[in-house]
Amino acid sequence: MELLNLNQVSQRDLQSQDQNKLYTTLKGIVSKSVVTNKNRARSWKYGYDAKYDIVIISKTGEIGDIININGLKIALPKPPKDVYKRSSTKKEQYWEASGYPKELSRIKSIFQWHEVPDQFKSKWVDYIESEFDRREEGFWFMNNGSPTYITGTHYMYLQWTKIDVGLPDFREANRIFYIFWEACKADKRSFGMCYLKIRRSGFSFMSSSEGVNAATITKDARIGILSKTGSDAKKMFTDKVVPISNNYPFFFKPIQDGMDKPKTELAYRVPASKITKKNMYEIEDNELEGLDTTIDWKNTGDNSYDGEKLQLLLHDESGKWEKPDNILNNWRVTKTCLRLGSKVIGKCMMGSTSNALDKGGSNFKKLYEDSLPSKRNSNGQTKSGLYCLFIPMEWNFEGYIDMYGMPVLRTPKEPIIGIDGEDISMGAIDYWENEVESLAQDADALNEFYRQFPRTESHAFRDESKQSIFNLTKIYQQIDYNDSINLKHQVTQGSFAWKDGIKDSKVIWHPNKNGRFLVTWIPEAGMRNRVEIRNGKKYPGNEHLGSFGCDSYDISGVVVGKGSNGALHGMTKFNMDNAPSNHFFLEYIARPQTAEIFFEEVLMACVFYGMPILAENNKPRLLYHFKNRGYRGFSMNRPDKTYNKLSKTEKELGGIPNTSEDVKQSHAAAIESYIEKHVGLDFSEEYRNPEEMGEVYFSKTLEDWAKFDITNRTKFDAAISSGLAIMANQKHLYTPSKQKSKISINFARYDNKSSISQIINR
Repeated sequence: MELLNLNQVSQRDLQSQDQNKLYTTLKGIVSKSVVTNKNRARSWKYGYDAKYDIVIISKTGEIGDIININGLKIALPKPPKDVYKRSSTKKEQYWEASGYPKELSRIKSIFQWHEVPDQFKSKWVDYIESEFDRREEGFWFMNNGSPTYITGTHYMYLQWTKIDVGLPDFREANRIFYIFWEACKADKRSFGMCYLKIRRSGFSFMSSSEGVNAATITKDARIGILSKTGSDAKKMFTDKVVPISNNYPFFFKPIQDGMDKPKTELAYRVPASKITKKNMYEIEDNELEGLDTTIDWKNTGDNSYDGEKLQLLLHDESGKWEKPDNILNNWRVTKTCLRLGSKVIGKCMMGSTSNALDKGGSNFKKLYEDSLPSKRNSNGQTKSGLYCLFIPMEWNFEGYIDMYGMPVLRTPKEPIIGIDGEDISMGAIDYWENEVESLAQDADALNEFYRQFPRTESHAFRDESKQSIFNLTKIYQQIDYNDSINLKHQVTQGSFAWKDGIKDSKVIWHPNKNGRFLVTWIPEAGMRNRVEIRNGKKYPGNEHLGSFGCDSYDISGVVVGKGSNGALHGMTKFNMDNAPSNHFFLEYIARPQTAEIFFEEVLMACVFYGMPILAENNKPRLLYHFKNRGYRGFSMNRPDKTYNKLSKTEKELGGIPNTSEDVKQSHAAAIESYIEKHVGLDFSEEYRNPEEMGEVYFSKTLEDWAKFDITNRTKFDAAISSGLAIMANQKHLYTPSKQKSKISINFARYDNKSSISQIINR
């Protein structure tokens, strides 16, 4: 398999590739006739539409395109007939904030407005009404010849939010961010968003802007701020939230209670009135009742906002919470502040880069992975309640955004004018690759760069370098390669089932987005369900092709967060049949509702592929399941002992213990050897062509290998089961004899402080 040469891919091609798209436009979700009829009646309702499984963010009753952002299907508003144009010339069409009229800027409050002459009010009331409409419904403008929609919140950010460099730039990446956020707000099932960001993406200002925007239009609400430390939360409040609020025009800004520059709480008591032609001449008494809305911040801790009702929680730098503070514990508590029974009454805007895994990053990683919109429970919610979003660095990297807000991905043939008016002569990806190359000899600096400016999710969660028993260079080469290709072409998700529901008949494979199995190879029809009967017992008919390894569990119910997953891996041997050689073809890492479901799924996989399984026998219920169903012949005996040396239980069930030090060492050595031969690039040309990348497409397994700790193996389910699969395929290496073992179990340790992993001891 040839490596993808991104340098040879054109700019246009890059933006059209799946891995470089921020969204896709969906067709056929709703029939044209339904869209037309409902648009005519303006009957589309803002929020989640269960019938069509879409989130409608339009507030006009009409919808246009339906797009998919990270698994969330979002219906945009229908473009108006007249879209704002900065210029009639295509190349001069881009976002440009309109200036605040000087005459209006002199008015500081709604009370001053009611004191000015009616003639003055009549002159400006249309302008003010228009700004309120844009705030509510969003705004369309022509951008390089294309009608472009921004949400009302995004409009408030671009037009009325003052940041450290003045007014913000328009960026396509931020447009998608705000559309996704609007969908989170509209979706009654969602508690908000978990945004995995790059450094200097503007999230702190964008979330601060959202906080002020929400606070100034909501009655009896509370908006909270959290960050990695209390001082960071305070700084966000004083340096961002308060100045943004103070810079609002009078018709958006309520009357503040207290100082102009508060330190702990921003309180809005009297609201800004929505000025219209009907009320522009006088103010009603009920308009002075007050908003009673506040914005405040809290010190970092698990119980920061415990027991308090929140309309909005701004959660900055959530990937950098270090012990004893735990973002997972905090979210479990603060989530209750955003709900009333089953009803979601508030939202969380969470965003961060990630620390190293042992410095808060692992908790944030889990929270992010629990927020995938594609994985929901029976209530229609993700495990965390949030929706996660990741935008690669090349889409939002300062200095590489053109005047239309689009990224310059690859070095252009001719310089491109940037958003700041400066020429862009290099692509963002090229710059990134040059930085990676320059840091190649400093692994810790390189991994920090990956976390700050990730192009993939695995970059964002890249751990610190450390001494490892495995070659991290090869593992990360493989992970990066997997991230660069469309794995949908390599990996299929699905499930197994007995034909017609009849157990012990034939097993059928069903591609299924909710299935717990990931597979890269399905045997041809004649090779499936090969079960041999010998002396009335069932044995695998494809033992010559490969084996399974399994890390099982016995107990269905566990304390929340304490139960490990069950893991199963299928791997082929070197063979001359119509099957890949030395290839991991199946990964299963899950914990179904009951252990019995797991046992049956493992059994069906073994029967379908006709391959034996080597499992740890310290958790024997899986092995009893095989025996009781007549499949004892599928359960391999431990290869390091002859049959007459096996214990009574080992003879009865098969399997291998996980307590033996020799077994632990042999298991780790098996993984080490496989990585050297079949993972990443082989620059030594010892095992394959140096340009040929390995073919391990299961990134969870690769990540487990990277983190594997032989002294504390319990957390590494994927590493355990994959290593057992390798051992099963190589059982001849462990056969006892009078001679010295054919392999060394004193496996290497690697120093990963440089670009190439170095063996440091044997």
